[in-house]
Amino acid sequence: MNHAAEPLQQVDRVFVRWRGRRLLYFAGCDYYRLATHPRVLAAVRRGLKAFGLNVASSRKTTGNHALYELLERELARFFRVEQAVLVDNGYLTNLAVAQAFKGEFTHALIDSRAHGCLADAAVLLGAKVVSFAHRDAADYERQLHRLGAGVRPIVLTDGMFAHDGSVAPLDRYLAALPANGVLLVDDAHGAGVLGKAGQGTPSHFGLRDARLIQTITLSKAFGAFGGAILGPRVVAQAILAKSRSFTGATPMPLPIAAGALESLRVFRANPQLQARLHANVLWVWERLRAAGVQLPDQPGPVLPVAPASPLEAERLKRRLLAAGIFPPLIRYPGGPEGGYFRIVISSQHTRPQLAKLVAALI
Repeated sequence: MNHAAEPLQQVDRVFVRWRGRRLLYFAGCDYYRLATHPRVLAAVRRGLKAFGLNVASSRKTTGNHALYELLERELARFFRVEQAVLVDNGYLTNLAVAQAFKGEFTHALIDSRAHGCLADAAVLLGAKVVSFAHRDAADYERQLHRLGAGVRPIVLTDGMFAHDGSVAPLDRYLAALPANGVLLVDDAHGAGVLGKAGQGTPSHFGLRDARLIQTITLSKAFGAFGGAILGPRVVAQAILAKSRSFTGATPMPLPIAAGALESLRVFRANPQLQARLHANVLWVWERLRAAGVQLPDQPGPVLPVAPASPLEAERLKRRLLAAGIFPPLIRYPGGPEGGYFRIVISSQHTRPQLAKLVAALI
């Protein structure tokens, strides 16, 4: 059978088992390792015992539950928005928004390296799709100006980009956006990582604007599963009324919702998690730069290493394995043809573990 990638077994918070070896794991998106936090796992077990696995019905019929509404209220409070709407997963968040607002925009401006779910959402919106250069505010402004008068644009971009931890210049995008426009930010990787108390990329720029819709996943920084759309109440009302992916789908399993709620509580009660993550990132970045390694200027905990040749990739893979580190060589749509090493720092890595990584990379 042709698998998407070779299987890994995560054996604890910073290790995996691969081909019979226990290796340090600098990859994935569980930035705080909350997916294995004892309190989160206990909440899932309690939820399974109390609620069973599945409500087996849409929330628009008989499948709603007080736990979903509680999680939505807690997410809205944490991210300081009027309302949150849960959907089954992070990929669906932007599709639900597009279904809710289909036909209401004349143009959809999209970052050329936006996540695939945003590209799919742009098509669903039924607007003319216009691409602008990756994270290029000047090109975005040029494309916006070319649309002329009497348009209503929606802008689609990631907040923090998964491939390298860079961020979109959301402040520039909003400043140039007409009053009738909307900025849709897929913040799957920024939520929990950037901004005040982990409120995401808009918070990183100090933005609070009724034209901004933030979509997140609970499967990365929060270590659970499911997606949420965050924004003004009118956005939530449109999704509940018009989005078929919301009205026609069975919601996330209740034990997972219980785990996500507990994860949010753990994260909120432990601000040192975010501080430790960024301290770890700074520690690694400083040592790599001191050794002459050229690093991009970005705030996220992701270090992309693109080998110049298959031979160079094999050499780095061997160095990492010799240091007891899993070699995260990935091939992802839109990335380098031969793949690249996506190195990811977590809050739970120790300094000796980080030192091993630095030594292997230089």
